[in-house]
Amino acid sequence: MKEMYERNGGSFRDPKGYVLHHNKNVYRVINTSYQEEYDYCIKSGLYKKLIDEGLLLSFEESLDLEINSKDVYKIVKQEGINFISYPYEWSFDMIKDAAITTLKIQEISMEYGMSLKDASSYNIQFHKGKPIFIDITSFEMFEEKPWIAYRQFCEHFLGTLALMAKKDVRLSNMLVNYIDGIPLDIVSNIIPKTTFTNFGLTAHLHAHAKAQKKYEDKKINKKKLGKLQLRGIIDSLRSTIKNLKLEQKTEWADYYDDTNYTTEAEKNKLEIVKKFIDKTNTEIIVDFGSNDGRYSKIAAEKSLVISIDIDPIAVNNNYKNQNNNVIPIIGDLSNPSPSIGWNNLERPSLLKRIGKNTCMALALIHHLRITFGIPLSKQFELFSEISEYLIIEFIDKNDSQIIKLLQNREDVFDDFTEDSFIKIASENFEILENSSIKDSKRKIYLMKNRNK
Repeated sequence: MKEMYERNGGSFRDPKGYVLHHNKNVYRVINTSYQEEYDYCIKSGLYKKLIDEGLLLSFEESLDLEINSKDVYKIVKQEGINFISYPYEWSFDMIKDAAITTLKIQEISMEYGMSLKDASSYNIQFHKGKPIFIDITSFEMFEEKPWIAYRQFCEHFLGTLALMAKKDVRLSNMLVNYIDGIPLDIVSNIIPKTTFTNFGLTAHLHAHAKAQKKYEDKKINKKKLGKLQLRGIIDSLRSTIKNLKLEQKTEWADYYDDTNYTTEAEKNKLEIVKKFIDKTNTEIIVDFGSNDGRYSKIAAEKSLVISIDIDPIAVNNNYKNQNNNVIPIIGDLSNPSPSIGWNNLERPSLLKRIGKNTCMALALIHHLRITFGIPLSKQFELFSEISEYLIIEFIDKNDSQIIKLLQNREDVFDDFTEDSFIKIASENFEILENSSIKDSKRKIYLMKNRNK
């Protein structure tokens, strides 16, 4: 059937194909220039092998979308992914697992006579708790030559992981500014000189960066590189990545070790949250300020959960707890991931991707108000744009955690009272229910957007 479809804003660089959206379905158009490779992938069994191994997003050739163009060879319908995340939102172990997945795909491809021509981290998504490759036009016929995607892999994965492990876990944020991967000379200059004693980091980062600079404007005679040699490079990359560890501490990573919740209060809060979640009805629940995902896991019993926190170690702990229905995200609600790339359309902002779903803001709004200076009116303006239902916690100023926040700053937060909270919230939300948390000065509200 010939109907309207929307081309993905980030799908224009590869002449071999592109992505379309139609009726909430995702289609990948295979151009005639990729016919030989596509047919070989299918006939050789490579695609089936990767799909069977859970490494490649499944797809089927489609007849329900027609495009009148001599350039189109096939149209395939891909398995749906409910939420798209980006590498600058991933934790250390998420990037690490994505990197190892990419290397594994390259190894298997070589066994079938093919190779990855594209090792971009944007070709990975997290689906059912695991990283999975999504771009079926990223394969080319294997030739005995240097791996064309080697530099890209190092800039997208290894360099980022080295910065996080050897310098500061927060440096993955640099990927926002470097959409094509962090340049290796920058990585080499930032990570400690002691890393020169690490063979893998020296070979794949330091020496690689030096070689790039030396030969950037020179023609290079490419030497033959057989499968055995390439496997050696793959093995070296994998070993180097696996040996990178996080040994840093962050402000909120041990939040629940320093909370003022009693055992009774914590138990009751879990009960209230579950009760309110059961009264919502959305496919996706967004948990802002999720820390290690304690409440995300409750929500995951009902919906897919986008579990967002500002602390990269807390998000990493959340990911390591592995829940197939939870996607942990590093995100700061006071400064969420922006739209980036060509014409600011390649990678949509976090808020745009969230859409309008059930949102949870537990033990969060006092931080936004007092630490970041965001008035309640502004907070509810935002929540009204992204929430169908809102599960939100209000904490009285007499709570010990707020007293701690105010101990070194003047209390100019006159709007942070429960009466003001209710008045401001009611401008956009209907308050359906509220419950006080036992043995605490905290209350949780369930609200519904009036403007849905």
